[in-house]
Amino acid sequence: MSSRSLHTPAPDAAVLRARLDRAARAASAADTDALLVAPGSDLRYLLGQAGGSFERLTTLVVPADGPPALVVPKLEAPGYHDVPTAELGVEILTWVDGEDPYRLVADRLGKPGRVAVSDFTAALHVLALRAALGDAEQTLAGPVLRELRMRKDVTEIDALRAAGAAIDRVHARMGEWLRAGRTEAEVGADIAEAIVAEGHTRADFVIVGSGPNGASPHHDVSDRVIERGDVVVIDIGGPIAEGYNSDSTRTYAIGEPRDADVAGTYAVLQRAQQAAVDAVRPGATAESIDAAAREVIEAAGFGEYFIHRTGHGIGLDVHEEPYIVAGNSLPLEPGMAFSIEPGIYQPGRWGARIEDIVVVTGTGAEAVNTRPHELVVLDA
Repeated sequence: MSSRSLHTPAPDAAVLRARLDRAARAASAADTDALLVAPGSDLRYLLGQAGGSFERLTTLVVPADGPPALVVPKLEAPGYHDVPTAELGVEILTWVDGEDPYRLVADRLGKPGRVAVSDFTAALHVLALRAALGDAEQTLAGPVLRELRMRKDVTEIDALRAAGAAIDRVHARMGEWLRAGRTEAEVGADIAEAIVAEGHTRADFVIVGSGPNGASPHHDVSDRVIERGDVVVIDIGGPIAEGYNSDSTRTYAIGEPRDADVAGTYAVLQRAQQAAVDAVRPGATAESIDAAAREVIEAAGFGEYFIHRTGHGIGLDVHEEPYIVAGNSLPLEPGMAFSIEPGIYQPGRWGARIEDIVVVTGTGAEAVNTRPHELVVLDA
């Protein structure tokens, strides 16, 4: 038996109280009687702790009208001792094994017409809540909470800057590990250790895509031995103590690239990435940023080799709203933060990607990553 709560730095009570109040107003505006927020990034956003529940129900009940309450197993309640519940006006409702926690939620809400549950609530809790809440309609809380989380405040932006600087320091050290004769897995292990050493709590992902493996955007690491002349895609990131994530990709060459088309193709990718960054401004749509990168790549004849969206939002989750993709007509607003990461992937040969995290400002975009975008040629 072990605690599953995560003890991490939290925003101050005033910030959290403002978020809870906005969440309640957002629920009301969405004609929703209450939000039921499961452990995870949504809970961390509202309470400052991500928590954990697994087979035991933990949920933050945020009514559209009335004080919030945290339903939590008594044995896990100590994990929330750092949460300023009194200042936040959050009542703690504990339960022990053998009691029905879903009835606690139902009793708290009375007879709601509609409740919204966190997007990643475990099915066993979703179905039990459905049974306990009778005729209440269940919807997803994501569409309500994303309206809050998409727009980062000053504290969140500062955390994203710190995360960006930390991952930049890792990329700056790549020459220490990335060289011919080593496997992707060996290089990846060194990078993961450096991610923590440079200020993250853990390495969330390490992609080392050498040679033909670089043509697979979500390649991990393998036992492939890196060779002289390889082009290598390095995509890395993780959370810092405040919970906010880094995510940055740079492309390297081990000595002079063996393929004659690398320089010209990579120049196209650079232009595409810069075009997308230049297109960021308040009022521009998410899909227009995707189009700005895609048009450059398509005009150069590489459209079939750009096989994913141009970017994703980032914050307490590595992937969150807004998504920079065709069909997303969302107008950008100051405080929104997302990746810009076009890539060109030629199956069986090599691939390349350039990725920065940017924050929408009053006039354009601020990149939190500042490493050079040029193809970095390392000693073989």
